[in-house]
Amino acid sequence: MTLAFIPSPSTGVVHLGPIPLRGYAFCIIIGVFVAVWLGNRRWIARGGRAGTVADIAVWAVPFGLLGGRLYHVITDYELYFGEGRNWVNAFKIWEGGLGIWGAVALGAVGAWIGCRRRGIPLPAWADALAPGLAVAQAIGRWGNWFNQELYGKPTDLPWALKISADPAIGRVAGTYHPTFLYESLWCLGVAALVIWADRRFTLGHGRAFALYVAAYTVGRFWTEYLRVDEAHHILGLRLNDWTAILLFLAAVAYMIISAKRAPGRETVVEPGAQEADKEPTDEKVA
Repeated sequence: MTLAFIPSPSTGVVHLGPIPLRGYAFCIIIGVFVAVWLGNRRWIARGGRAGTVADIAVWAVPFGLLGGRLYHVITDYELYFGEGRNWVNAFKIWEGGLGIWGAVALGAVGAWIGCRRRGIPLPAWADALAPGLAVAQAIGRWGNWFNQELYGKPTDLPWALKISADPAIGRVAGTYHPTFLYESLWCLGVAALVIWADRRFTLGHGRAFALYVAAYTVGRFWTEYLRVDEAHHILGLRLNDWTAILLFLAAVAYMIISAKRAPGRETVVEPGAQEADKEPTDEKVA
């Protein structure tokens, strides 16, 4: 018998009159704002203009949401297509289901478009955003708590997560590993690691972002192993575990190759920013 546990909310939706306010959506929105705020501070510290991170996020966020949903639907297609399934549910993003791999991949495409329009190197912008993205993931994981989803194996540990039964989706009542909490705490650690390493080693040319990817995938591999939700397996490992392994290797390889080709950090991240911020020193005497 579990004497202590983390309770789950009785509902993930609070109605403000006819308007439903969903905890999952709130966590995503708050995470985005925090990522942009922290990214803006880091961008300015690197010599960029205030507001540039938000301007590019206007492109990156919608692409990222689309990519995250596409990845989830494609890798878990049996939840939406086939006998007894309603394909319309694939569009109900508020019910949960955003794959971080798809969000980062397609979000990078949106960021590339925004950076190209501003004449900004994408790697420099990604370096500024990296810790904020990890913090956004830490906040976003609490959306899974509101939806009572993506929990781990049964456990009677004091920090176990209590899950209520839902026969409609095959959810069994009990206490489980709170993998959402594990990953949330891990992401905060990743953010701290990237900020420290960036200051200590003056990371540039996309290496801070690569460090974020490498560090996150290590934790994701572990939390993925604990999860009990249905997933596709390849050679005994969940699909997301294989994705984490491949991305970890790619991120480490990028850091090594990039350090040899372009050591140090970019001297100019946003053309014209330094000149625009300078006060005029020479004035004509009337």
